Amino acid sequence: MIEFTNTRANHLVDPFLHVWGWEIPLYLFLGGLVAGMMAIVGWFLFTGRHRQTHSVMALLPGLGLVLLSLGMGALFLDLEHKPYVWRLYTTFQPSSPMSWGAWILVAVYPALLGALLLSVPTFLRERFPALATLSDRLRAQAPVVRGIAAANLSLGGLLGIYTGILLSAMGARPLWNSAVLGPLFLASGLSSAAALVHMMARDRSESQLLARADNRFLQTEIVLLALFFIGLLTATQVHIRAAGLLFGGPFTAVFWVGVVGVGIALPLFIQSLAVSHRIRHTPVAPLLVLAGGLLLRFVIVHAGQVSRWGPG
Repeated sequence: MIEFTNTRANHLVDPFLHVWGWEIPLYLFLGGLVAGMMAIVGWFLFTGRHRQTHSVMALLPGLGLVLLSLGMGALFLDLEHKPYVWRLYTTFQPSSPMSWGAWILVAVYPALLGALLLSVPTFLRERFPALATLSDRLRAQAPVVRGIAAANLSLGGLLGIYTGILLSAMGARPLWNSAVLGPLFLASGLSSAAALVHMMARDRSESQLLARADNRFLQTEIVLLALFFIGLLTATQVHIRAAGLLFGGPFTAVFWVGVVGVGIALPLFIQSLAVSHRIRHTPVAPLLVLAGGLLLRFVIVHAGQVSRWGPG
């Protein structure tokens, strides 16, 4: 095997290695969305909303399982050596974010299944009486309910943060080299989940609750984005140049107009008017939040692959 080392960085001469396509941003978005949904599920269980007949809680665990499976499918498509994916589960490497992620994803399934048993939808209860009986027995066990709630809250937080740490652990890409990415992706996942649940909820009190929560998550996301850029712009010249990809570089318009403007600021403005009863609630703001969350992952993943160490 021959290894070539080249200190030149001329994009007109040297090839550009683009490793990740659409699969990884989609996986990160769906993972963050499910993480946020798990946090909401855990909170609803702690507050007893799963006992309400028309609560949106009955739909969340099943939907979370479907979305997580779709995200895992996208991740599987990206794998180079698909027949050997099982080897991830023959060991655990504490220093590897991918190893942590693999096992977190496995633990998420039983947590969501447990929540699903506590909030079996009406149509399933009518069709499968034995399942309804099991659900009622589990609901009557307070320690079981608290345990499943705690599992969803904790694993949802771990899953949401992991989607950002997966990138920030890769020091070869200076744009990703930030400890803020984990909390940022978690806040974005919580915001996306709150927007989705707000749009799905038929109970007025739940809809109002999730709209207010989404506003807080969007505000937190703005603060974390500011911290993310402060960290880059006060670091080395390489990090400053990486931040320049979003400040005058090729990703500037899509980030500031698409992610920040349309995906955060505009829905925050609309939902602030809605929760103060100045305008009616509409699906517009939640859909913008979801689009902004997806676009954030695409921009960060693709811009990060363009950023590099070495001369500009």
